[in-house]
Amino acid sequence: DVSDDDDEDYEEAFNQARVPAPGQLANCELCDKRFTVTAYSKTGPDGGLLCTPCGKQMAADEKKAKPKPKRQKARATRQMNSNLLDGIAQRGAFSLLEMCIRQVANNINDVEEFGDLPGELRLRLSQILSKRRVLTPRTLGLFLRSDVNTIDIFDAAKLEEEDFHRVFATMPFLERVNLCCAGQLKDGVLEYVMSRESHIKHLILDATNLVTEDCWRRFFQTCGSKLETVKLSYLDCAFNDETVEVMVSSCPNLRRLKLTDCWKLTYDCLKSIAKLDKLEYLSLDMRHRHEDSSHPDDNEANERDLESLNALLKARCSGLRTLSLKHFKPMRNSSLAIIHETARHLSKLRLSHNENFTDAALASLFRDWPNPPLTFIDFSSNRSLEPISLMPGTGNGDNSDDEDDTPGLGSEGFRAMMLHSGEKLEHLTISSCRQVGFDALEEVFGEGQTYPHLREIDLSFHTRIDDVVMRRLFKACPALRKVVAFACFNIVAVQPPAGVALIGGLNAHTL
Repeated sequence: DVSDDDDEDYEEAFNQARVPAPGQLANCELCDKRFTVTAYSKTGPDGGLLCTPCGKQMAADEKKAKPKPKRQKARATRQMNSNLLDGIAQRGAFSLLEMCIRQVANNINDVEEFGDLPGELRLRLSQILSKRRVLTPRTLGLFLRSDVNTIDIFDAAKLEEEDFHRVFATMPFLERVNLCCAGQLKDGVLEYVMSRESHIKHLILDATNLVTEDCWRRFFQTCGSKLETVKLSYLDCAFNDETVEVMVSSCPNLRRLKLTDCWKLTYDCLKSIAKLDKLEYLSLDMRHRHEDSSHPDDNEANERDLESLNALLKARCSGLRTLSLKHFKPMRNSSLAIIHETARHLSKLRLSHNENFTDAALASLFRDWPNPPLTFIDFSSNRSLEPISLMPGTGNGDNSDDEDDTPGLGSEGFRAMMLHSGEKLEHLTISSCRQVGFDALEEVFGEGQTYPHLREIDLSFHTRIDDVVMRRLFKACPALRKVVAFACFNIVAVQPPAGVALIGGLNAHTL
């Protein structure tokens, strides 16, 4: 007897032999159309061959029915890490308002106008569109309204000169102008502003390198009487000490001044800035003076620059609310003493990237200082550039708590700082201040210590910080929202509280 299995084998072999070979004619299994068989002819559901149109249709149907690979988790992880770097540790859904703003940004090419959006929503949309680099001449038009007196564009790299003309022509009553990456803003734009009645009080420009020295001076002479804020950054080709002198003489009402990465400025400009009687907020960055090899450091020049700086502090520090000095290499302990003696209204203090301060001088700055507690402190990179093993008192590579003449912020300075300002402090940056000892960190964030307003802290490159210190930090700072801890490789298994963004630690490479 022949078994059923043998019958199936015979039937399968018979059907295979019945399939036409390439080059022969066959009828399509689905549409019954006669066609020439090729090596690429597809097989139908019942084993027959399909013509080319039916084969393509079946392949399309199969592709549509096949489930797409799940990538949502990967996208969600990338978005979460992006939010972490922005200091956002959001758990759950965003607010309805934020979701609506993001939906508008996602479909910005379909939006015809913003209508009567409040200023804070226009600002948020500008931030999102600038971050995505989709702010073009078309999307710029959505922000232009004649009845609005502020414009904030955080990425104007895709705008041309005529677009900047359009901004000032469409918005004649502008009081606040904030244009970042405005590389195509030229003399003609500022001359157009000068030709009309200017209402600008707050001017914030970034990378406007096509504006000439002469145009800057004429602009300040024409429009400077109303200016209260001037913030300029990344100016390589113009804006020198003489222009600063013209600005100071033409802007008697200036209250806020920020000059960063203006490569033609020298320390001589401090003599002019010292004449600003109404100055309350001062931010300067002299990194370019020490990165440019054409300006070598020497003792005589440093002493001259120190005199200019100390004269500025003596003249203006008593009225300042914000003092930010970055990369001021000539700055010495005498400058700290002047701040201690004269400053009475400071709430924000940034003294960073200096290797001449000593720990004892920084401690003296905060001890018995009549100034109210600070809300913002940035003492990052205040340390010697020598290897730590070659510094006095640190032959074993340990952070020393006993050396009062240790360059940069050390343990005693850190203790005095937190004792003076800890109760009101909101933002603290002490990254790369490697002389702050482990014992000082344990003491400051130890049992019984509370810093109720501290929201952001940067402890990067403090290699001694471990999970124990981090747990104490989280406990001592109930309002904490963001911790930056790059190169803190002893932070291994600590779990940040809900709502706290921990950036760095051992797993920083996963961000």
